[in-house]
Amino acid sequence: MGNHVLLRTDFAGIPLRRGKVRDVYDLGNSLLMISTDRISAFDYILPNGIPDKGRILTQISQFWFDRLATNNHIITDDVDEMRLPESIDRECLCGRAILVKKAEVIPIECVVRGYLAGSGWKEYQRSQTICNIRLPSGLGESAALPEPLFTPATKAETGHDENISPDRMAELVGQELMEQLRSMSIDIYQQNADYARSRGIILADTKFEWGWVDGQITLVDEVLTPDSSRFWPLDTYAPGRAQASFDKQFVRDWLESSDWDKNSPPPRLPDTIVDQTRNKYIEAYERLTGTNFSPSS
Repeated sequence: MGNHVLLRTDFAGIPLRRGKVRDVYDLGNSLLMISTDRISAFDYILPNGIPDKGRILTQISQFWFDRLATNNHIITDDVDEMRLPESIDRECLCGRAILVKKAEVIPIECVVRGYLAGSGWKEYQRSQTICNIRLPSGLGESAALPEPLFTPATKAETGHDENISPDRMAELVGQELMEQLRSMSIDIYQQNADYARSRGIILADTKFEWGWVDGQITLVDEVLTPDSSRFWPLDTYAPGRAQASFDKQFVRDWLESSDWDKNSPPPRLPDTIVDQTRNKYIEAYERLTGTNFSPSS
């Protein structure tokens, strides 16, 4: 495609919502979601993307949707079955576009944690809690939790999501819905963490988004991808330190080591960092699905 950040498509006149990495077009009774190759870090979209990232994440997500016995919003991921304007370049959409049902999205990130990392580790060091849930003392960074924890967060249009307690979530959406989403999210996490481990990957934590479609709770957005989850290689896992991961770790580490101040337009990523990041996404795809990644798929 040449430009891995913006897709060259012509949806003139069709309402567009552009996120950090995904473009969503309103087709009336459905939405067309296109995962671009844009990559973000520290709340900025970087000037160059990661080739094939959109395809890799879309196909990982589709792999999980196919496995899950849970209502989801997918109509089709086959571009030929989508009623699109004749002017659209379908080739560039293959593997990265999905047609989905419209949902009334529940404005809570349903986060499930199996290990102590990220913002959870930071809070634990301060108070031995995560989202006000008391944990045993003496746990180290990346330690396995006694049981998976449901630690919701509010969805932010800009900036960072804010962690909240399950009790606070119940105040926002109701006790019954909170308990239902907690149970469903933990169940999906547990089942698929076991599968990921069998493929040599630890699913340290992940987030789910839910919505209402025709009166039913429905899984929406992406699911169990390196962008919505923390994946660690099982063979190098050791508690007590930060872990290698299957996401944009190379990007974050390089930015941290640069002289960028995080308050101005970010620098362009070197080719070596782009290649390393792309390879890590592909490795996650191939480990999880058991198939080789093909850019043309």
